[in-house]
Parts: sequence; structure tokens; C-alpha cells
Amino acid sequence: MEELIGLVAIVMVFSIPLTAIWTTHLRKSQKVKSSIIKDEIELEKLKYNNFLLETEKMRIDLQQKQANLLGSSDPLILDLQKSSKTETNTISS
Repeated sequence: MEELIGLVAIVMVFSIPLTAIWTTHLRKSQKVKSSIIKDEIELEKLKYNNFLLETEKMRIDLQQKQANLLGSSDPLILDLQKSSKTETNTISS
């Protein structure tokens, strides 16, 4: 019985530092995970802003191309414009 008490005392003495080491490790790993998640959130924000900028750039480019087509003197484009106007008028009537 005395041997069991000694064994329990030794296990208790060594388990306290091991528990401290283990909890320190868990805290550090949680900090690393937290930092990774923050970086991922920042990356998603950058991707979203980049998407908005590219979309705006494409919209402006499309408007410029439409303006160039409207100012064109190409007979095919003029015929398309006339036909689209007549279709719009018949649809609205």
C-alpha cells in the first residue's frame, strides 16, 4: 500500500508540469489558428475589392465600346440600330 502511495505521489508531481506544457501548447496552436483565420479574412476582403474593381473596369469598357458603336457610320450597325428601335416601338405599342 505504501508503494502505491509513493507511486501516486510521483505521478502527481510529474503530471502538473506535463499539464502546464500541454495547455501552453494548446494556447499557442489556438493563436496560430487565429492568425491564419485573420489572414484568410483579409485575403477574402482583397479578393472582393479586386472583383469590384474589375467589374467596374469591365462596365466602363463596355460603355466605351457601346459609345463607339453608336457613333459609328458602319451601315450594318446603323441597320441594327434601326431594327432594334422598330422592335422597341412595336413592343411598347
